[in-house]
Amino acid sequence: MSSKLRIDLNCDMGEGFGLYKSVADEELLKYVTSANIACGFHAGDPRIMDATVALAASKRVSIGAHVSYPDLVGFGRRQLKVSPQELITDVTYQIGALEAFCRRHGTRVSYVKAHGALYNDMAVDATLSQAMATAVLEYDPSLAVLTLAGSPSLEVLGAAGVKTISEGYADRAYTHEGLLVARSKPGAVISDPKVVSSRGLALASQQPITDIEGSSIYVSCQSICIHSDSPGAVTLAATLRATLEEAGIFVISFS
Repeated sequence: MSSKLRIDLNCDMGEGFGLYKSVADEELLKYVTSANIACGFHAGDPRIMDATVALAASKRVSIGAHVSYPDLVGFGRRQLKVSPQELITDVTYQIGALEAFCRRHGTRVSYVKAHGALYNDMAVDATLSQAMATAVLEYDPSLAVLTLAGSPSLEVLGAAGVKTISEGYADRAYTHEGLLVARSKPGAVISDPKVVSSRGLALASQQPITDIEGSSIYVSCQSICIHSDSPGAVTLAATLRATLEEAGIFVISFS
């Protein structure tokens, strides 16, 4: 396999709150190249944000603001109806909060990724994507936005002048339309390390994967996500990275 192929591995991190901590984050940072850090709206608090940024900075892992609907109780996985202006101000607030901790630890926010329901809604809602574009461009035009590969949001964000990074999932099932299968449905989350690694390798090498119905689909992506709350997340990340590197694929942050 060509050594010219490269891929970013990203992971959602800092998703604790108060006494509840994300215990796998430090181990996961050994294998991923970008960290999507919760900014307080679906998870995270000042202490957790500070500690997670410090860890990511010490590992020289790129940092992204993992922004969400204001839904701490529902972990950001409930659909909320928000106006474009509400989304702009909420996203601005979250990026700014994380940026403050990045400055403290000598690093910076390099990109933005929506979380949960906001991510899925943005993938198909041009109004939300445009609001995200406005928030990002007004805060810092150099920031990239990580969003679902093949989704309409890529076109909307790109047309607005935002740098976009297409994202694929090794540990989640896809519909035939290229959307993520709802977590409430059987088979939506994939936890077998061999299956995750095989799918991740196919994504990175631009080969087809199977959708939830067993048909082949192509997902063209620049970054692959591993969820920190997936069963055995550290093993999944370690196995996937080893598989990619053994195949001659360069694992490096897009930023």
